Amino acid sequence: MHVAPKAVNAWPYSRAVAMAYRVGASFSRERRIVKTDDFSSVFRLKPKNRTAHFILYARKSVLPHARLGLVVAKRFAPRAVTRNTIKRVCREVFRKTELSAMDCIVRLSGLVMVRGEPAASVNLKRQLRQELEQLFASQTTDGKSG
Repeated sequence: MHVAPKAVNAWPYSRAVAMAYRVGASFSRERRIVKTDDFSSVFRLKPKNRTAHFILYARKSVLPHARLGLVVAKRFAPRAVTRNTIKRVCREVFRKTELSAMDCIVRLSGLVMVRGEPAASVNLKRQLRQELEQLFASQTTDGKSG
């Protein structure tokens, strides 16, 4: 009877590198706002800042780190690819911004649809990244947040 050899791991990086990546650049559950009550308590407050496509709601938190909640409605971004791109860019900017202990909710508030361009074009990503960096910069740990 012939026994097939064991499969070799196709992942080109070592397990240690993969774990280091997950620890440093992850968006773990503790960094997310997931409960309806948490969303509601932040939404009750007035918006902290606005851009052409986004509204930022924020409140101080008793947790030792910032948390992020995202609301990306289908009516403002009809294509799933666009909605996922918006969420991905928002999480990336959130991870790279040093925020004090607060709960932030980013809500899409304007239509994000560029006819004739792919749903996740480079121009769209650049524009979204600039707007989100502007939103989060208004809440950085330099004492501006309130």
